Parts: sequence; structure tokens; C-alpha cells
Amino acid sequence: MSQKIAAAPGLIERAGIEVIPESDRTAKPRDLFWPWFAANVSVFGMSYGSFVLGFGISFWQATIVSIIGIVVSFLLCGLIAIAGKRGSAPTMVLSRAAFGVHGQKVPGIVSWLTSIGWETFLAIMAVLATATVITQLGGDGDSVALKITATVIVAALIVAASVLGYHTIMKLQSVLTWVTGAVTILYVILAFSHIDFAAVMALPDGSLGQLIGALVMVMTGFGLGWINIAADWSRYQKRTASDGAIVAWNTIGGSVAPVILVVFGLLLAGSDENLLNAIAGDPIGALAAILPVWVLVPFLLTAVLALVSGAVLGIYSSGLTLLSLGIRIPRPSAAAIDGVILTIGTIYVVFFATDFLGPFQSFLITLGVPLASWAGILIADILRRKKDYDDEALFDANGRYGAWDWTSIITMVVTSVIGWGLVVNLFAEDAAWNNWQGYLLPLIGGKDGDWAYANLGVFFALVLSFVVTYFARARKIRRQEQA
Repeated sequence: MSQKIAAAPGLIERAGIEVIPESDRTAKPRDLFWPWFAANVSVFGMSYGSFVLGFGISFWQATIVSIIGIVVSFLLCGLIAIAGKRGSAPTMVLSRAAFGVHGQKVPGIVSWLTSIGWETFLAIMAVLATATVITQLGGDGDSVALKITATVIVAALIVAASVLGYHTIMKLQSVLTWVTGAVTILYVILAFSHIDFAAVMALPDGSLGQLIGALVMVMTGFGLGWINIAADWSRYQKRTASDGAIVAWNTIGGSVAPVILVVFGLLLAGSDENLLNAIAGDPIGALAAILPVWVLVPFLLTAVLALVSGAVLGIYSSGLTLLSLGIRIPRPSAAAIDGVILTIGTIYVVFFATDFLGPFQSFLITLGVPLASWAGILIADILRRKKDYDDEALFDANGRYGAWDWTSIITMVVTSVIGWGLVVNLFAEDAAWNNWQGYLLPLIGGKDGDWAYANLGVFFALVLSFVVTYFARARKIRRQEQA
């Protein structure tokens, strides 16, 4: 029996992983612009200019790589969002059509860990940004009371919005879009005088391996970082909505702000080597350092709100993913549980951890490979399907999608193992426990070669999984749709 309920009226969204009833599917494709834009119009996006130039490439190379990486990665999110429109259920429930009702738990665990990691990272950045800017204003940024207050406020905002649910988040994101957008434009105006075009244009070109490494980093930092939740925001769309419009509004909403911000960040980082190095260590603080004092408070509020905005999307979806793993609790409770984990993680890093960024990014590199493999499998599955999903079968292991789809599971495992062999842990000293990847790099020059840091494993896992699934499961998908 399919799980369909009418969304209960009131402040808190009651719908969990069940299929949204037709009467509640009232959203329009253009509504998708707001959550994606608000979650990505952040001054933090400018810091990627420093990260991209860190691969040793020129401004023009970095600009091309950034535009392609951002747009293509959010385009992939748009393709995943088609499933939300066709099935009116969360991403990880719809993925059962490709992996089986029980088999979906394999990528589901990876997705949940990734979401928890990202949302905790954003919360930590918001707290540390508060401390940094307060210090620049002449206050005591290392004050325990300040950090505790910032942690409580940030965690409360994130958890409250995610518990209230979809409709509250959509309204919140539409408001935050204007607030963060306006202050970001003000930042660009005030920081423009710091650009040295001669220095920017003098940056030397990098190799093809460096270009691909930068491209992979941009894709994973933007669209691929959201791809496991992309259908969560399209499940309230009408089944008659245009697939093209769904893809377009996801892509536009997610990419338009980051493209502008990253290019501006390239100009800033390329103008001043000291700023480039400072951004790598303290993104928000370094960007704030070039501002006049009078604008630091609105800058701080905007930076924190933008980070909170992104974390809200993450924790809402991580709660849905938790439910899809078989945890039988109400959706608000699942969001609250993830909120507690986020708060504990934030407190630990802010007050106790001696190092965070290196181990965290190393952890994400490891998760990024199987997540890319899952994305390739699901995108191929979506493009092969011509009909809406069978609502009943998404919740029935004896239905047309079955309990386990071993073709998809084996594809994900094999491509992940190969993918891990073609990536390298960039933080070997800070995260030696995770320095086991790269075992296939000797085939392309070793860990000291030009291709070592291109992280080809992410591309390999994504593309190979797509190709294998597109052809190997074509007949099975046809049978499923004819059943």
C-alpha cells in the first residue's frame, strides 16, 4: 500500500517520506529558483576563487572551469529533480526504483553522512565567522560566552526552520534571497577597488591535470554537494509540470549567483597573494578584512544567514533520508535528531578540536566518490524512464522495483573502488587515517604526477556508473514500466 497523506494544515509540515497527494502538489517550476538561489548566494562563494587559483591555473582558465563546473553540476541536480516531479517523494525514496526498496539503504547511508557533514560544516563556519568579525570590530572573538551564544542561535535557526518544514523553508528562502543578495552586491561594490587587473592577467596557465582538478573541486563544492537532495524540493510540483522547466529553474537558481561570486572571488584572490592565502585559512574573516568597519555588521549577518540557509536545506533533507532508512518516527523528530547531531558536532569543533578543516575535507573526498557513482546511476535511471513512478511499489519490497537491484549495487561498489583509487587525500598529515586512496594513481604518473590532484575518481565514478546503468538496466526498466 502506498504511503499517501494529506499534508496537515498548520505551522509544521507533517509529510514525511510518503508520496505527496495530488491536491497538495501546487508548486510551480519557477518556485524552485528560491531555495537554490538563497542557499548559494553567499559571500562564502567568493572564497572558491582562492581555492580554484590554488590549483595553479590562470584567471581565464579558472573562469572557464568555474562557469562550466557550477552550471553542469546544478544541471545534474535538475535532472535528479525530474524524479521528484514524477514521484512526489524524497530523493532517497525515489532512488529505490534504481536500487530496490532495501538496496537503497546502501547509498542512503552515504547520503545521510554526507548531508550531516555538510550542514555541520556550514554551522561551524557561521559560528567561526561571527567570532572573526566580532574580533575585527574590536571585541573578544575568542570569548567562550560569545561562541556559546553564536552556536545556540545558529543551531536554533537551522533546527527550527527544518522542523517546520517545506512551506516555511520556501518562504524563508524567498526572503533571504533579497537580504543576502542585496548585501552581497554591496560587498562587490565596496571590494571592487581592491582588484588589480594587471596582477590577475599575469597569472600563468596551468596544465590539463590542474584544470581538471579545479573542475572537479568546483563541481563537488557546488551542485554535486546538493545532488543527493535535489528531488526533495520538486516533490510538491504537479506531475504535468515540464521536465525542461524543472531542470532549467534548478540550474538557474543554483548557478547564477555562484558564477558571479566565484568570478569576483577570482579577481580578488588573483589581485593579492596575501588575500589568496588568507582566504584558504579563514574564508569569511579574510573577505571581511578588506571592508570598512561600518559594513561589518550587515556583512556578518548576511554571511551567517546565507550559511544558515544552506544548512537548513541540508538538515531538512537529511531528516528525510533518515526516515528512508527505515527509522519510523515523524519527520519533525527526524529533523530534530539531525539538529542535535549538528549542534554536538559544532560544539566539539568550535571548543575542543585542534584541527577540523583537513580531516573534514578528507572525509568528504571519500564520500564524494560513491555519491558521484549513485548520481550517475540515478540520472541514467531517470532518463530511461518515460512514466511516473509506481507509488505503491516504492514502499513494497515485493513490488515491481523489488527488494535489491544487484546491478545497481554492484555498479556502485565497483565504480567506487576504482574511483577511490584515482583520488588522493589532500590532507595526509591532518587526516592520516584516511590516506588509503590513490592506489591506482601509479597507472597515471603516481601521487607526485600532474594528474594526482585532478581527482579523476569522481568523474570516473559518475560517468562509468551512468554508462553502465543506461545500457545494462534498459531492459529491466522497460519491464518495470510495463508491469
